[in-house]
Amino acid sequence: MISYLKGKIIFKSENFIILLAGNVGYKVFLLSYEDKVEDEVEFFTYLNVREDALTLYGFSSFSELELFEHLISISGIGPKAALGILSLADPETVKVAIAKGDSSILTRVSGIGKKTAERVVLELRNKFSNLDSDDMLQEKSKEISDYADVIEALVSLGYSNQQAKKALANIPAEIKDVSERIKMALKELGKK
Repeated sequence: MISYLKGKIIFKSENFIILLAGNVGYKVFLLSYEDKVEDEVEFFTYLNVREDALTLYGFSSFSELELFEHLISISGIGPKAALGILSLADPETVKVAIAKGDSSILTRVSGIGKKTAERVVLELRNKFSNLDSDDMLQEKSKEISDYADVIEALVSLGYSNQQAKKALANIPAEIKDVSERIKMALKELGKK
């Protein structure tokens, strides 16, 4: 099992990179990345083995990898859906939402319906029950919802998911209003 890679990016696409590590090029699917070709990077990885393919997924932290492994252990959640869930927010926020039984956050991911989201909550709730905090959940749920709304608005205007996320990353965290965040993201996207 390939669990960790460190090397230089030799090619990048919208959702994967080719990483040169030890004179071998690995195709690694990622949540998102800001690195450029020739940058030295390192990832925790998960090797997904199927009958017809071996696919490598990369994560910037061990907590992302750990949550990814929990998610794909559930029937109906594949690696792409798990990456979608991880793209909603940081791993701790997603864990708190699951611990509180908030399946509505998970349904924001394409391909995850109400029943699948409820199954995720049912199967993982006890594993994350030590994170149970009402105040934290309400705050994080609103953040996730607002973030998803901005991404959705930008995608509907013709921008890619990755472009929208990059633009949002450059917006100051103190700006909370959704419409203001959309305006600032559009300005950011207009610069390029």
